[in-house]
Amino acid sequence: MRKIIISLALLLAATAAYAQNVPWSLADCINYALDHNLTVKQSGLAVEQREIELDNAKSRRLPGLSASAGENLSFGRGLTADNTYSNSNTTSTSFSLGGEIPIFQGFDINNGIKISRLNLEAATADLEKARDDIRVAVAQAYVQILYNQELLKVASQQCEHDAQLLDQIKERYNAGKVSSAEVSAQQATLAQSRQSEIQAQGNLSISVLELTQLLELSSPEGFAIVTPDVSEAGNALLMRPEAIFAEAVEIKPAVESAKIGVESAKLAVDRAKGGYLPSLSLSGGLGTNFYTNSKVQSVSFGEQLRNNFSQYVGLSLNIPIFQRFSVRNQVRGAQVSLQGQQLNLENVKKSLYKEIQQAYYNALNSQARYSGSAQTALSAKEHYEMTEEKYKVGKAGIADYNDARNSWLRAESEHIQARFQCLYQTKLLDFYRGKELNF
Repeated sequence: MRKIIISLALLLAATAAYAQNVPWSLADCINYALDHNLTVKQSGLAVEQREIELDNAKSRRLPGLSASAGENLSFGRGLTADNTYSNSNTTSTSFSLGGEIPIFQGFDINNGIKISRLNLEAATADLEKARDDIRVAVAQAYVQILYNQELLKVASQQCEHDAQLLDQIKERYNAGKVSSAEVSAQQATLAQSRQSEIQAQGNLSISVLELTQLLELSSPEGFAIVTPDVSEAGNALLMRPEAIFAEAVEIKPAVESAKIGVESAKLAVDRAKGGYLPSLSLSGGLGTNFYTNSKVQSVSFGEQLRNNFSQYVGLSLNIPIFQRFSVRNQVRGAQVSLQGQQLNLENVKKSLYKEIQQAYYNALNSQARYSGSAQTALSAKEHYEMTEEKYKVGKAGIADYNDARNSWLRAESEHIQARFQCLYQTKLLDFYRGKELNF
């Protein structure tokens, strides 16, 4: 057994190491998060709890059965059979078995089962909403890593380039063509580039940590993702938000859960009104007892049990007449809850439409920004390269070079961000329509 446990531990460790060294696609991340994220697991437990509640509600239809046994001892003076008092010790042993079957409870049992079944459906919809939320959160974190990776790549290239330029300036300084101030200025520029690279690396590490935390991984060490092809990110045709909403409102679990809440609240009103109705139950049972008296010779135990054996069956009818307005107030409270659930449904629909509108216009803006930033980044890069050539031959100062460099880095950063935002927003619109969130 010990060897088996050790083998399993080694296998799990090897699997974990492999998972950490192989790049993860977005689909890999989402599937892993759906299986391991604690929030999703909590929603899964809520579904199991609702299943238990439904089983309890159905069990109310079953008869109740109970058995009992009792033993009584009496000491001292007591009334005898000839109507006199004497000192005696008596014992009484009893056995009984009884059951009760609900026949009519003002539709309380039926409505309780229906409400429990709806609660289970609502919990299932909430679980799917939690899964949708984790899909979106993972996709956002994934895109952030892609964005930070590109920024780090640009920062590293710029740092390497500034280091090479510093070497060239030092050669010119040794040849007496530039002053020491030019060398110091380029050293400061290189230090700034290295600082930008460190910042970019830090941002990337944080974004990786955020994604691995969503995946419930123990450590971000060795974690890497697949870089998708985003060359066509700005060419997607977008549906109008009204058309997307018409599809989303029929399939999104948040809306489904709110609809179920309205149906459950309607049944709760009917259930509360059932308090005005009478209830009827059937009961039955059997029993026997054994009795002894120290002054009287007792019949044998077995014979007494046979002689005292009895059975009974009965109907119990309970008709509510006045219950201090409790039923009336329960009905009123249920009706208020129904109105609240109806408002909640409208609010959920409104929030969904607002999310779709925001995603739509974000997608439009990101497409326009992506198209415009591409030209801006290209122009800024050309200007930077021209300024750099002038700087190398002494026709431009370090301030002009740094301004051109910073302008290009800002334009390149905005272009990278627009590219991935465009990719994410367009895929998010498809997700509202029920498609898989993947790229």
